[in-house]
Amino acid sequence: MKKSLIALALVGAFAAPAFAAEEAAPASEHTITGNLGLFSSYRFRGIEQTWGKPAIQGGFDYAHSSGFYLGNWNSNVSEWAGYPGGSIEMDFYGGYKTSFGDYGLDVGGLYYYYPGTDLAGKTVKNGELYVGVSWKFLSLKYSYAVTDYFNATDSKGSSYLDLSGAYDLGDGWGVNGHVGHLNFKNYSDGSYTDWKLGVTKDVGGYVFGLSYIDTNADKGFYTLTNGSTGDSKNLAKGTAVLSVSKTF
Repeated sequence: MKKSLIALALVGAFAAPAFAAEEAAPASEHTITGNLGLFSSYRFRGIEQTWGKPAIQGGFDYAHSSGFYLGNWNSNVSEWAGYPGGSIEMDFYGGYKTSFGDYGLDVGGLYYYYPGTDLAGKTVKNGELYVGVSWKFLSLKYSYAVTDYFNATDSKGSSYLDLSGAYDLGDGWGVNGHVGHLNFKNYSDGSYTDWKLGVTKDVGGYVFGLSYIDTNADKGFYTLTNGSTGDSKNLAKGTAVLSVSKTF
């Protein structure tokens, strides 16, 4: 009886790893994630997009193990922030990412589309190519407009340089910062520098955030008028933004 038990134990010891190996599913080459967030206002490169109203934003990302990726991201916008007749921003992007230890490389393209808009008889849009590099918690990204920059005449070749950082403090806390500069081709009054400082807290997978965003943009260039109320607003003025978001 004792010998039988020992034999069974030995069989089990040798059989278990083989069984586990058979049961283990191979890692997938494909990854799909989604994201959803609610923000007190939407700022794009420091400029107000929702006329001070809240924004709901979300999208999805597909990534292949080779490094190639595709994605879509969407947000509500205000027609008085430069998108007459429109209320939605739709972004479509794709590219390639790779890493070398603590260093990363990201190259790709991004197309901004605002369905329903009519600016001088054309739908508002913008196409950009970008290249980014990263080191640990820091990243630097250069974007170049291959179309007129959001329909501004003769603005093809505008560029944006973005230096960002996000640092994990532990226990769900994080801090982030950003400084960027827009070179608005043929519109010197439209060029500016923007910056952001923020803090985040992860609570059960929900990330709560508070940030302050400001610019040195020309007030006259970025002051627009609400056609329904007649009120004017400096869209480049500094503001605090509250948010909650989740990735799934």
